[in-house]
Amino acid sequence: MINVHWRFFPRMLCALLLGGAGLAASAQQLTVSAAASLTNVLKTLGARYEASHPGVKLQFNFAASGVLIQQIVQGAPVDLFISADEETMARGIDQKLLDPASRRDIASNQVVLIVPATGAVPVAALADLTGAAVKRVAIGKLATVPVGRYTKQSLDAAKLWTALEPKFVYADSVRQVLDYVARGEVEAGFVYSTDAGVMPDKVKTVMRVDGHAPVHYPAAITAESRQKAAAGEFLAYLLSSSAQDALGKAGFGKP
Repeated sequence: MINVHWRFFPRMLCALLLGGAGLAASAQQLTVSAAASLTNVLKTLGARYEASHPGVKLQFNFAASGVLIQQIVQGAPVDLFISADEETMARGIDQKLLDPASRRDIASNQVVLIVPATGAVPVAALADLTGAAVKRVAIGKLATVPVGRYTKQSLDAAKLWTALEPKFVYADSVRQVLDYVARGEVEAGFVYSTDAGVMPDKVKTVMRVDGHAPVHYPAAITAESRQKAAAGEFLAYLLSSSAQDALGKAGFGKP
């Protein structure tokens, strides 16, 4: 056994702590700004990725796609952006905020109409939303929340937008729409099928909603990223068979 005088303990402890801090500081942090509907599955995939890449730390920022791209416009340090629609991705590329060569679709989805799981007003079709019993319908804000724009496309196609517009409660993200319905604050709402699957005990899916553009999740590395190679590796992981299997189990469709 090595004998160390007690006077040297403070120095040894300090060296150990500094050494640990150096290792922590050397971890490569990637910031991923992703559509709110990806929250649960990306947290799971992120944990798996970090476990197999000990030198990488993922920092997720989840919100409506339009909010996230505006944050990048304002200089937020982001390495990878994942949108819930083509429109927001195109805006980011047009403004030279994103690297167009890195753009990849990672998944797809479907808009559905949901109602509270208990005590719901009888709703079986879109036209039922015009009934007097339905007073509030939650949808995403059109300017920033892709599911709101998909919803408008569907309701325009069904010629119901104008009739329903006075009932709309606008939400900051698809997850806020989900919360409004889950808490019974509205009689119905429009979310993605994967969001409805997050709270199967709180909300009930009434129907698949058609008449909107295909829901894709395009991803791209930001132009200002200082970790482009690492961001590209994580994006490649999201397209791997194991990550795609996890996305599929969470209810997402193929890219």
